[in-house]
Amino acid sequence: MRRGLWLVLASQFLSTFADNAMLFLAIALLKARGSPAFHIPYLQESFVAAFICLAPFVGPFADARRKGSVLTLGTVFKLSGALMLFLQGNPFLCYGAIGIGAAIVSPAKSGILGELCAPGWLVKANSWLEASTVIALLAGAVLGARYADQYAHNSVMLLCVVYFVAMLLTLAILPLAPTRPRHLRVIALFVAFWPTVLTLLKDRDARLSLLGTALFWGAAAVLRFLLIAWLPAALGVRDLATAGYLTASTALGVAIGAVLAGHAVPIERVYRVLPAGALMGLLVASFAWIDGIPVAVVALVAIGVLGGFFIVPLNALLQRRGEILIGTGGAIAVQNLVDNAGMLLLVGAYLSATESGLSARAGAFVVGVAMVIMSLILILHNRCAKGTSGVAASGAGEN
Repeated sequence: MRRGLWLVLASQFLSTFADNAMLFLAIALLKARGSPAFHIPYLQESFVAAFICLAPFVGPFADARRKGSVLTLGTVFKLSGALMLFLQGNPFLCYGAIGIGAAIVSPAKSGILGELCAPGWLVKANSWLEASTVIALLAGAVLGARYADQYAHNSVMLLCVVYFVAMLLTLAILPLAPTRPRHLRVIALFVAFWPTVLTLLKDRDARLSLLGTALFWGAAAVLRFLLIAWLPAALGVRDLATAGYLTASTALGVAIGAVLAGHAVPIERVYRVLPAGALMGLLVASFAWIDGIPVAVVALVAIGVLGGFFIVPLNALLQRRGEILIGTGGAIAVQNLVDNAGMLLLVGAYLSATESGLSARAGAFVVGVAMVIMSLILILHNRCAKGTSGVAASGAGEN
């Protein structure tokens, strides 16, 4: 079991590293083709669309198959998208194929933790996965942005090799029996998916987790593109490398926050992390006045620490409730739908605002205030819900 856990962590580290480096390379290739600047956020939308469209299917698929083989299949899709980009394919379609792979992988990588770890180790294992994932994001953002402006095409080929190694690692995971083996029929899965969404939304602990993680990932997606727009507007810096370094600052903070959460927040006290969302929003809003790289780095690291502290316990809570209610894979699929719908809506709103003339500084203030408001709504919702004196208390959380 320990060997399997390390293989999962290693394969997902490499896969996530390549995913995030690939975004900056795809941005550079779009710029090289003369695409307008407002096309850049649509890369994220093409990635996110796969999660939304496949949400009814990937969770049951992960539960009905050996999760190691599901991880392999998802990595194959990612490798295919990278190869197509290397062969001068359409960046939106290629990054969308990588998104399909990520959508397949997501419920399997989270669900396999419950099979490899005892319940008391689930938050800690999630903190390791989250920390390694964010360190991969950090490295991918730095290296991808560093080489995007000059060596984008050759770097894509190197990432194909990274995906291939990640695929080999997934093949080495010991086979584990499917959680809920069954026949998979597309129409039946689509029809059956929506009652599972309602099941989780009716459960107060699962609902809290879904809304919290949607807030985090939606804000994170907007923040990434906000930084790309903020740098030239506030500092006159236009290269992708600096944007990558700033993104990496946030990722470093998330890794620290994830580790802290794994040791300091028991699953019975998840509600304690909710104020971190409001503090994140205040820091994002402060970018309306920040005018120097050092201060920006400090603010982004702090945003990351709060974000990691916020997201890890919520993920563990959803896995615990999902395992009881509908199966871990199905719960993660619902989470992917809600998270990516939030990302789609928030990035879409940001796109509309920027196309209508909203400045980068004003955008930072609006995004930050929106995060504060949504975080306060979550806190109020938690306090008003029946019996929320201890979220997930005794692992029950029944309605």
